[in-house]
Amino acid sequence: MLVVLGQNTAFMLPLTKEQEAALGLELAAKRQEHADLDAAIHTLAASGLADQMLIQRLKKRKLHLKDRIVQLENILLPDIIA
Repeated sequence: MLVVLGQNTAFMLPLTKEQEAALGLELAAKRQEHADLDAAIHTLAASGLADQMLIQRLKKRKLHLKDRIVQLENILLPDIIA
């Protein structure tokens, strides 16, 4: 489901198969990038030679990726209130 925000309302629209596939691919790519950044951060931190500003930038990018991952998961796997 895709959330559409109106002036004072929000409602869900069903996703087409193409939209769902595209979002699924984006989700997989973001998860992989997040894992790659995590490994890079750990490697740089363990080396003891890394620039702390670089590590902070990588952590910030990782956090942005996590936010996007959560957004995509919420779109693709919405909570169903029964």
